[in-house]
Amino acid sequence: MKLQPVMPALVAGIHAKTMRRVAGIAGKLFALAWMAGTSPAMTGGLFLSVSILSSPASAAEAFVTAQGADSLSIVDLSKMATVATLPIGGKPAGIAVSRDGARAFVTSPEGKFLTVIDAATRKIEKRIPVEGGPLGVAASPDGKRVYVADLYGRRLVEIDLATGAQRSVGVGAMASGVAVAPDARTIVVADRDDNALSLIDAASFSRLATVPVGKHPFGVAIDASSARAYSANVESDDVSVVDLSARKVIATLKCGSRPYTVALAKGRVFVANQHGDSVSVFDAETLAPLETLKVGEYPEGLAASADGARVYVANWFSNELWALDAQTLKVVGKAETGDGPRAFGAFIRDAN
Repeated sequence: MKLQPVMPALVAGIHAKTMRRVAGIAGKLFALAWMAGTSPAMTGGLFLSVSILSSPASAAEAFVTAQGADSLSIVDLSKMATVATLPIGGKPAGIAVSRDGARAFVTSPEGKFLTVIDAATRKIEKRIPVEGGPLGVAASPDGKRVYVADLYGRRLVEIDLATGAQRSVGVGAMASGVAVAPDARTIVVADRDDNALSLIDAASFSRLATVPVGKHPFGVAIDASSARAYSANVESDDVSVVDLSARKVIATLKCGSRPYTVALAKGRVFVANQHGDSVSVFDAETLAPLETLKVGEYPEGLAASADGARVYVANWFSNELWALDAQTLKVVGKAETGDGPRAFGAFIRDAN
């Protein structure tokens, strides 16, 4: 495997918690941290996966990237059970489901490609080469374009799904999470090693501003009104709340150890804390802390259902997807997934 010149995927230091898990489970080969501030990657071995159910989708689903298994686990959320597994390859990490639920998009940082999936039939349509280290991904609200953060290339790539044409705009170092505002005007990119967010004008595809945030921002989210962005800052153990119009941080929320992603539901802010095995919850209006919920081991991906009733968290070490009631803050379901679920992005497909 050719090592990346900026930061090799498998040579980024060792997390103490990763080593604890590796020591306890011999079958896990995640010995080295993958992309410092994220989770580890596979260091070897060949994994094959096949679809275990090919019937068309009829209920709300979660599309969970299982990095260790090199696959995508599709979870029926009404049953909280994995109903299909698709082989992806390239250590899949990022995921975005289009707003209409028609397609899902999966990034493979080590394979250097984006996989396009027909979400209803659960079949792979095509793979699109993306140079560098494709990681964070988001779809435009109209489903015509996909935006991919290149971890190594300091750029955001736009892919026109009709023509296949690609163009890019420069962003900061180690571009990670990506979010598109619901009004389709602004794209936010987490520039991990610059401790900042890049704000991109979607129409001109140009960089409007850089907003300094906490240390090592990774997951990002934008509220329904397109007014605020939230960044989970892995190494400063906090979340930056950014006013997109003013282009500045208006609040900092202290949360658990190594916050990774953010989701919004029922007027609340939910934050997955990797090392805390927890989810921090804040009131979105007052920004006051409400609760810290214990979840599975090493939570990463976090997303809400369209109606905001449920928040789903992918737990990387325990290979589970948990469902939380966004109002009562109770655990209401659990499902097994493939090995190493990351689900980094908007991974919920709501029922048609």
